[in-house]
Parts: sequence; structure tokens; C-alpha cells
Amino acid sequence: MPKQIVRRPEEESEIDMTPMLDIVFIMLIFFIVTTSFVKEAGIQVLKPEAKTAVKKKDANVFIGVSSTGEVYMDKKKVELERLKVEIQRIKAESPEGAVVIQADKGSKAGVIMKVLDAAKGAGVKDISVAAAEGG
Repeated sequence: MPKQIVRRPEEESEIDMTPMLDIVFIMLIFFIVTTSFVKEAGIQVLKPEAKTAVKKKDANVFIGVSSTGEVYMDKKKVELERLKVEIQRIKAESPEGAVVIQADKGSKAGVIMKVLDAAKGAGVKDISVAAAEGG
């Protein structure tokens, strides 16, 4: 008598997605934590033109100086006396961040110097003044 081959119903194999989801969530958390957020000045200024102007890619703190001498940082007006403290607060969030001063064409040099002094006093080493390309 010939042997009969008994076939069992095949078990359905499933792929466990849990490890892949764990890795995706860990990567998401990593990218959120390592992202540096840009603190914009919150003011539109008419920048002076310069022939040697270059784009700065790693800046994350922008300080705006209006033609009337008002200083803006993170979309709000900041008094010059509090500027150093505000820069130190943001520097604590990202110690390697650069500061860019966006001064209006008509702003006074004395105000810009006070902003520079405040940034230096807060311990920032990479400070630039924004300019439009051209000249």
C-alpha cells in the first residue's frame, strides 16, 4: 500500500514589527534632540550692502537692530541691559551656536557696538554682522 503524505495546514508566519518600530522611534527622538532651532530676530531690516558678504549656515541666534535703535531677539523687543542675559539663556541651549546681528542701514553704530559687547560678554565666540550681497 502506498504511503500517503499527510500535509499539515501551513502555519502562517508573521514578521514581528516591534523591533523595527522601536528603532524608528529611537531615531525620531535622536533627530528631535539633536536639531538646533533657529532663534529669529523678528524684525525686517534693510541690510547694508557689502562686496565681501558671504552666507552663514550655522547661525542659530539672530539679533535685529532697527533704524530707531530698538533691539529684537526671538521675535520680541529686548532692552540692551537684558540682552546679555537673553543671549546667555539661548547659548545654554546650544553652546556652539553662532550669533548674527542684523542691523538696519540707518541704525547707529553705538547700538551695534553695545549688542556686540553683550554677545561677547555672554561668551559667544562666533559673531557676525549681516549684510546684503552686492555693493
